Amino acid sequence: MSRILHIPRRFAIDEWGGTESVIFNLCKQQQAHGYQAEIHTSRALASTAREIWRDIPIRRYRYCYPFFGLSQADVHALDKKGGNLLSLDLFWHLLAARDVRVYHAHVLKRMGGAVLTAARLRNKPFVATLHGNIFDVPPDEAASIVEPQQGHFEWGKPFGALFRSRHLLDQADAVLCVGFSEYEKAKAVLNHDRVYHLPNGVTPESFANGDRAAGRRSLGWPDDAIAFGCLSRIDPQKNQLLLVKAFAALVAGNPGVPLRLLLGGPVTAPAYHQEIIARIGHHHLEAHITLHPAVIAESPLHRDLLTALDVFVLPSRHEPFGIVILEAWAAGLPVIAAHVGGLQKLVSHGQDGMHIPPGDVAALTTSMETLAREPKLRRELASAGHAKMTSQYTWEAVHSRLEEIYQLTEIRHL
Repeated sequence: MSRILHIPRRFAIDEWGGTESVIFNLCKQQQAHGYQAEIHTSRALASTAREIWRDIPIRRYRYCYPFFGLSQADVHALDKKGGNLLSLDLFWHLLAARDVRVYHAHVLKRMGGAVLTAARLRNKPFVATLHGNIFDVPPDEAASIVEPQQGHFEWGKPFGALFRSRHLLDQADAVLCVGFSEYEKAKAVLNHDRVYHLPNGVTPESFANGDRAAGRRSLGWPDDAIAFGCLSRIDPQKNQLLLVKAFAALVAGNPGVPLRLLLGGPVTAPAYHQEIIARIGHHHLEAHITLHPAVIAESPLHRDLLTALDVFVLPSRHEPFGIVILEAWAAGLPVIAAHVGGLQKLVSHGQDGMHIPPGDVAALTTSMETLAREPKLRRELASAGHAKMTSQYTWEAVHSRLEEIYQLTEIRHL
């Protein structure tokens, strides 16, 4: 059986996000079509060397950050987000792998370069997916990602040169962009015609038939509450702090209305999480806002929590795609999204959702108030969003397009 190896920087079940959803669902599709899809990654945030999760084999390898003097806190911060790690253990295992059809990297830098080098030495196609991590990241956020390694001497540069990390996208047989904004930028920068827009998808049945009453019971919410929510990782990129501020204004302007807000997801920025908690306390909204830890993706609890909401809000500062919007549509929810990145193309304002200017508290408050007061509009937007999701963004459709791209890469290696 031909193997398709997916290589992300990390794959921790307890730290689930959009990238994990993409990789897992592509693996499930490829498995259903007769391939042995596997995940090979580092042990960042997950020390289990081997496991099979929902029938997908996962293998994790030893790694390090090649800088002198990093503290455990520095390593943990780099594990959480964007660390440029080195894993020679991974490289040797990829090089020794047999019956490989495609090496598919979901990571760049040293680790992605190691995948490229293994693929070239084995004369196999190398595909790289950009999950919004190069052309579509604001400079201040890019700087915050590498902050833990600042001031520490980097001894790993020779490995970057050895693995041709800086030339990874130029030499890839295919560069896939999940977001249309990043696709346009990549097309303008890269001097080849092997750049493709491959959006994310969703499994509609995974979010259908949620138990709204059960979800509300688990949150301690009354049946008549009008509920907003954002189920995504707790991180400045997602801008939940803006949502808290807008919700505070909404509550202040609508005394006596039972309003609720759910913020749920893995915490990738602990300091930001504490800032959110402090802001909730500042507005005395502890009884109105629920902070929920991350839940297993596409689980019954995930489905019930989404169904417990009336409106899904994603006020991101930047967003390559916004897979949680698809999940909200699959659960039958209307959405409010910042007019940034991939969300600009994904959501059509006034047709299947509402856009707000990025960072605009007043605009978000107004949009939330409009949907709180107009249940008919909520139903219309949710229905249109669900129709768009089922016609354009299923994993089956995404897999079909990916298979076409894989076949093109194989032709180049004949």
